[in-house]
Amino acid sequence: MPRLIVNGEEKEFERELTVMELLQAMEVKFREVGLAVAINEEIVPKSEYQTRKVKEGDRVEIVQLVGGG
Repeated sequence: MPRLIVNGEEKEFERELTVMELLQAMEVKFREVGLAVAINEEIVPKSEYQTRKVKEGDRVEIVQLVGGG
């Protein structure tokens, strides 16, 4: 069971996940604009979300831009 740090919180998952699967597990809706994911301080290109795996011990930051005023 891989353990990750996601946005500063330790999370445990049943298996390795792709970035897209992680977003789904975290209930984060994929958006082409206004969403960024970094693994171990490296921004992941959106073209890799379906294939890039997060692994045991990875530090993942999911950032969403929120509009308002």
